[in-house]
Amino acid sequence: MNDDIELLGLGLPADALPVGRRFRTVGRTLTEADLVGFIGVTGMVEVLFTQADRLPGQVIQGRLVPGVMVYAFAEGLLIQSVMQDVGLAFLGAEISARAPVRVGDTIHVRCEVTENRPSRSRPGTALVRTRNEVVNQQGVVALEYSPLRLLKQSR
Repeated sequence: MNDDIELLGLGLPADALPVGRRFRTVGRTLTEADLVGFIGVTGMVEVLFTQADRLPGQVIQGRLVPGVMVYAFAEGLLIQSVMQDVGLAFLGAEISARAPVRVGDTIHVRCEVTENRPSRSRPGTALVRTRNEVVNQQGVVALEYSPLRLLKQSR
């Protein structure tokens, strides 16, 4: 192994995320298999997610995906793109569902850094808050959340 070759695929350290920086992730299409696997491991066996035929009086059409699954997939997109090896702790978030997500929708995350300050108790780290919008293929914001994370500073 040659250690003098740049390693790609790692996240952005806190000092590469100034307030105001904006970026987006690649997209991810949510499949029937994703839904079935998610509700199976979480026990979210609500008929909205498990019954393919329409119930009488159902207001929203299509194969619905739980909002928490949308959030989990959005976090996965962020981990793959900007948090690998730099994210140390998830400290909390405010989350708001804005629109339904269905099987077959392709989502991506738009992210803006809204806070970045050095940690007083953990040298070499910073508290970073972002405003994240999970957007579908039509440009509709389906979910918004503002996580606060503890991230490494420079490597």
